[in-house]
Amino acid sequence: MNIIITAIISLSVIGFICAGLITVASKLMFVKVDIRVEKVRECLPGANCGACGYSGCDAYAEALVKGETASNLCPPGGEKTYEQINEILGLTGEGLAKNIAIIHCLGDCEVTKNKMEYIGITSCLAVSQLHGGQGSCTFGCIGFGDCVKVCPNDAICVEKGLARIDPRKCSGCAVCINVCPPNVISMHSGPLKVAVMCKNTEKGARVREKCSKGCIGCMKCTKVCPSGAITVDESLAKIEYVVCDGCRLCVDVCAPGCIV
Repeated sequence: MNIIITAIISLSVIGFICAGLITVASKLMFVKVDIRVEKVRECLPGANCGACGYSGCDAYAEALVKGETASNLCPPGGEKTYEQINEILGLTGEGLAKNIAIIHCLGDCEVTKNKMEYIGITSCLAVSQLHGGQGSCTFGCIGFGDCVKVCPNDAICVEKGLARIDPRKCSGCAVCINVCPPNVISMHSGPLKVAVMCKNTEKGARVREKCSKGCIGCMKCTKVCPSGAITVDESLAKIEYVVCDGCRLCVDVCAPGCIV
C-alpha cells in the first residue's frame, strides 16, 4: 500500500514540475503576433495557390498586415474576401485585381520537335501517359488542347502546337490549370512585368537539345537583376513577381529569350 501511495505522490510531483517548466518556457519563448494576421488569414480561402505572388495564404496575410502588398491580390477569395481584408486593416482600394492565366512555355513547332509520332486520342492527358507526351521536352505544353476544351470564355487556342491565352478574354477561373498534365499554366493577379516562359529543370545542354527557347540556367538574369527578384533553382530561373520592378534587364540578357 505504501508503495502505491509513494508512486502516486512521485508522479504528482513530477507532473507539477513539468507543468511549471512548460509554463515558464511558454512565457520565455512567447512570440508576440499581431492579432490582425490571424483575422486576415481567416478571411483568405486557404487555397495556397500562389496567385497573389506569395508562397501561401499565411505569407500573404503577414505581408498585408506589414503593409508590404495590396489587398486585392486574391481572386479565389473574390470581392467578399477583399472587402473583409480592407475592413480589418482599414484600407481602401480600386477593387479586386484581375486574375490571369499564363502558359510558361514557348515550345511551338518552330523551336522544338517531336520524339515520336503519336496516333491515338487527341488529349493531353492521354498522350502524357505515354513517355510524357510526343514532344521532345516533357516539361512543355503538349498542345492537344485539353485547356481549350474546358475554357468557358474561349480565351485559349492552340497555334503551331502550343496553347496560347488571350488575356483580354481570360477571367481567371483557373479551370485550365486542373487539366494541364505538365503544369505549365499558372495564375497571376494583375499585369506581370516579366515572366519566365519555361518549366524545364534539366541541365542547359539537355534543354538546348530539346528546345531553343528553353531556360538553360545560365544565371545571367540573376546577375543583372537590381532588385534580387530572380533566382535559379534546379537550372530554371524563377521570378518573385512581388519584388520585380520591371526594369527588363533580365529580358535583354536572356540568351534563349525565355524571359519575356
